[in-house]
Amino acid sequence: MSDGPGIRKANTRYQSDIIVDMIKLYDFPAIPLNPGASYRGLHDSLVNYGENDPPMMLCNHEKIAVQIAHGYAKATGKPMPAAVHNVVGLLHAPLAIYYAYIDRCPVFVIGATGPMDEKLRRPFIDWIHTAHAQGSAVRDYTKWDYQPSSIHGVADSFARAYSIMMTEPQGPVYMVYDAGLQEAELTENVQIPSASAVKVPPRIAADPKLIGEAADMLLAADYPVLLTEYAARAPIGFDDTVELAETLGAPVYDINKRLGFPNRHPLNVSMHADAFKGADLVTALDVIDWTRGSHKPNWETREVEAITTPDCKWIDIGFADIEISKWATDYNKHHNWDMRILADTTNAIPALTAACKTRIQGDTKLVTKIKDRAQVVGEKHATQWAAWQEELKETWDQMPMHEARMAHEVHEAIKGEDWVLTAGTLKDWVRKVWNFDKPYQHPGRDLGTGTQFGISLGVAYAYKNTDKLVVDLQPDGDLMFDLGALWVAAKYEIPMLVIMYNNRAYYNDWAHQISVANKRGTDPDRAYIGMDLEGPAPDFAHIAKGLDWYAEGPIFDPAEIGPAVARGIEQVKKGKPALIDVITWRRGEAA
Repeated sequence: MSDGPGIRKANTRYQSDIIVDMIKLYDFPAIPLNPGASYRGLHDSLVNYGENDPPMMLCNHEKIAVQIAHGYAKATGKPMPAAVHNVVGLLHAPLAIYYAYIDRCPVFVIGATGPMDEKLRRPFIDWIHTAHAQGSAVRDYTKWDYQPSSIHGVADSFARAYSIMMTEPQGPVYMVYDAGLQEAELTENVQIPSASAVKVPPRIAADPKLIGEAADMLLAADYPVLLTEYAARAPIGFDDTVELAETLGAPVYDINKRLGFPNRHPLNVSMHADAFKGADLVTALDVIDWTRGSHKPNWETREVEAITTPDCKWIDIGFADIEISKWATDYNKHHNWDMRILADTTNAIPALTAACKTRIQGDTKLVTKIKDRAQVVGEKHATQWAAWQEELKETWDQMPMHEARMAHEVHEAIKGEDWVLTAGTLKDWVRKVWNFDKPYQHPGRDLGTGTQFGISLGVAYAYKNTDKLVVDLQPDGDLMFDLGALWVAAKYEIPMLVIMYNNRAYYNDWAHQISVANKRGTDPDRAYIGMDLEGPAPDFAHIAKGLDWYAEGPIFDPAEIGPAVARGIEQVKKGKPALIDVITWRRGEAA
């Protein structure tokens, strides 16, 4: 029979249709995937029974499919599924799944396996593509995995997986569907949840008594510092943190896993060398990496020294050890906190602000103390900001160009646009030069090599069909992992402006080798071996053009960045992705 414009429907229903019903029930925006025969039944149901709504997004690698979903979640706070083909497809995806897990992003990974019923397996291929406990490959860095034994377990487990994924702290889940189950006819009525069913439980609220005690500690402190990591999560938390800081006149150190605080706000002391100097209380707002900023690492010896004094008090407000990894040590060093409040900061920060305001009201001495402290912090912020601008001037004429000059030139070219920066920060120089004053302007700093471009694609997809200009300051080594993914942006007309941060090297590792050489007394000039991307140097503009991008470069002269970016923006506004290849310096080379 036929239903819909030009779509020929099956004469009967299949069990994979129930999976599609669940996908539609949860209103996912798209399904990035790399195709595979293990979910051919589901694929047909998505295309024909489901009429490709939500639309599939063909990716050239499973890692990219998962990273697109990761980036979309970072930008919007909403989940996206990603489909990966049985054993071999799943084994392409672990890097992306792991980073989604440690970055606390909800990704609904849909997997498949060859038929568990041996009589349905084709010779060889279905045997090597079928695994017992297939989820064990990613079980250490997913919140949950499940493989329904029959169609009766599909709806229930799907709903449970969504709830687990979206309950804070969020993270990826993995659902496996037997190829035989998918392709079997649906011979009975299978109930799915109603659209009105509660999909996710409410956020964890803070204990009011503990909130009051924390407010007392904050107001008694002379120099309390607010440390934030995940308190801001699109679209929540950013303004709440600002209000708390302004209520207290307290400095804020933003770790930048998400954009947690305006970088030019006078209370922002992020990346300041003396940010924690004089602190008698640190309040961690949904923080895992509590040593960042408060501890000084020695690159050569790996030793870490605390900046805060031994008598500094510490308050932890967040999820404590909920969902702590059993495999990776992403949970950081244990800390002997003076107070811990188990709560979602979405609830806890406004409650803490309200408690502080109640205590401040009418206390003129406290009002004066807060005002004076805010002035001291503002002066510290202004001094550091001025120092960064002087450093920019000092590197202005350097050739090849310094990251600071590149950051300035790009900002000048885009500052009139409603821009969003995807991930890379040019060694934090954008945070020292640009103006981040809107919560959506940066979903968080870059992660490991081989992650940035895929996540950036997801961010750009989130803002497709809007007026926002999505900018990816793209490291060259990172893109070399994923060059084929340029095709995805062109095929699906995902408008994004990629500006290459191209130092023609895997330079982060090169810098580590220089540190080791300096410590051991060996020759740091030999650190480039096994690190440089020279001989040949990749021509990113040429490659991008071959995949139907607008592209220019390589650009060596900083003065050429602005005009090139302007031309790129013009193309992006027409719906075409654009790449501008900019060549930068490497530490240690002659200026």
